[in-house]
Amino acid sequence: MSLIRTQAKIPRRRKKLRLGQVALTAFTWLVVILMVFPVAFMVLTAFKTETAAASFPPQWLSPITLENFEKVFDRGFWPFLVNSVIASVGSTILVMILAIPAAYALTIRPIFKWRDALFFLISTRFMPFAAVIIPLYLLVARLGLLDNIWVIMVLYIGMNLPIAIWMMRSFLEEVPREIIEAAQLDGAGIFKEITRVVMPIVAPGAAAAALIVFIFAWNEYFLVFNLTADSARTLPPFLGSFIDARGQFLATLSAAATLAVSPVVIAGWVAQKRLVRGLSMGALK
Repeated sequence: MSLIRTQAKIPRRRKKLRLGQVALTAFTWLVVILMVFPVAFMVLTAFKTETAAASFPPQWLSPITLENFEKVFDRGFWPFLVNSVIASVGSTILVMILAIPAAYALTIRPIFKWRDALFFLISTRFMPFAAVIIPLYLLVARLGLLDNIWVIMVLYIGMNLPIAIWMMRSFLEEVPREIIEAAQLDGAGIFKEITRVVMPIVAPGAAAAALIVFIFAWNEYFLVFNLTADSARTLPPFLGSFIDARGQFLATLSAAATLAVSPVVIAGWVAQKRLVRGLSMGALK
């Protein structure tokens, strides 16, 4: 009897397991749809006329036009894109060059009072930018460096370096110490340890950290808006220029936003394999 009861319970458990998997899959798809819908709606609106974009209820089937993208390029899209690329890519490269050895010194070969150093790094992110923008503006103005893309790049480095160090430290904690000790016994110095032993292991994590730093720099609005005027402006303030006293030009704004997010989407798509592997290493514990 007990054997019969046990055999009867097995199909029930399987049914419950299947129902749980179906419910989890349905919930996952619901979350994905809710996350993707605003982006998809923005892309669709970019190909509509202003009249169709402002209609309510929305017109899902409307004539396709490319005039909105022409308007975006006519308003000088390329200089803002170049500034964003220079500031974001340049700062990301320099942040990773500085963050990797710094995280190595805080993890593999801990420096004196390394906990205090880690706390100091993360404490620099506690204060909001609104609280420091006035002294920062006065300092940059006194140096005569307002509306300078290189100053923006330096500020991006200071803004994102603590995040990159903390993320890389989390990745480096996953490196087996036996491999590093074996490299040291073979006579490898610090440079060889980092470049030939450690980096091949944490390369996916470094790619994930670099992508997140790049996204933070690419989306930064507050500093650029207050410290630049024209020649050093990046894409986020450029997008805000499509909303003025005459109203919101939704179709043109959607076209500009579609062009602005394309580099980030492409970068994420190219690095998706390394990004998934990197995040699974424990970077976002």
